Amino acid sequence: MWVEKYRPRSLKSMVNQKDIVERLKSFAEARNIPHCIFAGPPGTGKTTAALCLAHDLYGEAYREHLMELNASDERGINVVRQTVKTFARVRTLGEIPFKILILDEADNMTSDAQQALRRTMERFTGTCRLILIANYSGKIIEPIQSRCAPFRFTYLPREDQDAYLRHISESEKVQLEAEGLNAIYEVCGGDLRRAINTLQAAASLGKPISNEIVYSVIGRANPLDVREMIQLAMNGNFIGARDKLREMIVKYGVAGSDIIRQIHRELFRMRDIPELWKVKLADAVGEIDYRLISGADEEVQLSALLARFIEAGITMRRSG
Repeated sequence: MWVEKYRPRSLKSMVNQKDIVERLKSFAEARNIPHCIFAGPPGTGKTTAALCLAHDLYGEAYREHLMELNASDERGINVVRQTVKTFARVRTLGEIPFKILILDEADNMTSDAQQALRRTMERFTGTCRLILIANYSGKIIEPIQSRCAPFRFTYLPREDQDAYLRHISESEKVQLEAEGLNAIYEVCGGDLRRAINTLQAAASLGKPISNEIVYSVIGRANPLDVREMIQLAMNGNFIGARDKLREMIVKYGVAGSDIIRQIHRELFRMRDIPELWKVKLADAVGEIDYRLISGADEEVQLSALLARFIEAGITMRRSG
């Protein structure tokens, strides 16, 4: 998979996150690291940074001094008492006296497991350093947070994501069009792992990667189609708007809940709808979204939403 093929192996190859990378480089140069918490959205390089740090510390044989656990699968107190403690108490052979334990999805660990982990961190600091990776650092108990150096990862800027995707497409000899690049960022918004997976899925069709191909492979409607549907409804064309809705469901295979989110996003991008009406329509979108989550019929509810847009458009024209 391209995600693994193009994963950076060293901190100097990391994409963006410059402040974090500089701090980690200083740890690698000093041959010493504290316990760490890497927190931030998915696909921003948290696990990659931990692996790159281990590589720069230990060299090519870094896997011998490293253990990875996914805390969302193994999150109970027994894992801390047995697996973690057994690994942490044994000293490694080599110049660096400690090993590294990476706990991915650490925010999914139970409270009891986190309490047990706190004691393990204190007792075995000389032989093991922990890197806790979490989407939400607030779910990790305060005693653990106070024992760790925090690192906050953020979504990648557009220019960095685009540059990396262009590099991959050139290496794989894939034709990536500008509109395809725009579509990938529209869908992924700085999540580089998702962007690379989307690029590979689109490239598997063997055609130049356009926005239509990107939206079709991920099951997302084209924003222009969504906007056109809203415009038809606001102009009072219910049959046209409903036909557009059905076309998107058939063409892209989009679920009703996904269309609702896209309608909400595109609604606030339309400049010809007054702000007050955007608020009222957003309230209607939220109500329909709740009904869909509760198990209501998708086509009936989405048609009802289009009817709300038509009512709003009629009232707007009457009020001048």
